[in-house]
Amino acid sequence: MVPLRTPEKRLEKERMNNLGPNPTSQDLALRLLAHESGAAGPLTESAGFRVCERLRPVLSTLTGTLGYRSLLMRALTLARRESVLLRSVEVNADGSLENLNSGEGEDSELLVMHLTSLLAAFIGEPLTVRLLQDVWPDLSASNSNQRDNHQ
Repeated sequence: MVPLRTPEKRLEKERMNNLGPNPTSQDLALRLLAHESGAAGPLTESAGFRVCERLRPVLSTLTGTLGYRSLLMRALTLARRESVLLRSVEVNADGSLENLNSGEGEDSELLVMHLTSLLAAFIGEPLTVRLLQDVWPDLSASNSNQRDNHQ
């Protein structure tokens, strides 16, 4: 006889499956996308692609290509739940993205939000902010203040 799952186990599994971007990750993602789209004006379709491409070498060094690819695929899976347009996006074996330009700015925004949220869940928010500031040194000083407050 298979034991029934307790309500607590079901809730825990549901929380893990519905891991969504937290407000800090959303803010970080929006700053990265704004930076990559040229700051002022609407987000361009390729801003999300550029964020992922700039993160790929750094995260691949830390986690290996397979680790980065897995992280990006999970972020894409979560983002696809919110956007049908991301269904055509594919993650290549090297962790690069294909067909991201088929979506709109908001769709790539979802992908980057989930990616930064997952990264923060795995390595912590302060380390995520530091890593992002290594790639984008001119991220606002408010992010450094947040990082210092968490230490």
